[in-house]
Amino acid sequence: MRGVVEREKRYVTVIARTDEEGRVTPLTIIWCDGVHYDIDKVLDVRQACSLKTGGTGMRYTVKVGGHPTYLFYEGPRWFVEAKVVPLP
Repeated sequence: MRGVVEREKRYVTVIARTDEEGRVTPLTIIWCDGVHYDIDKVLDVRQACSLKTGGTGMRYTVKVGGHPTYLFYEGPRWFVEAKVVPLP
């Protein structure tokens, strides 16, 4: 996306399922304005750091609207690397 100069850590609400073995699967991301984004698929889960915004935890590579993105679980909160678009 043109005009993106940086990213910021944005805490979000996540609806997730936890199975009987303790595996957590995020299902929906709820943005700060209340918009719901369904997760199409979880592609990968691993312990990792956010190199763009700082922080560490479980990094979920997910597809939302057909686009891959990272969703981090930094217990007990979830965050994304939100785009910061400069004002014109």
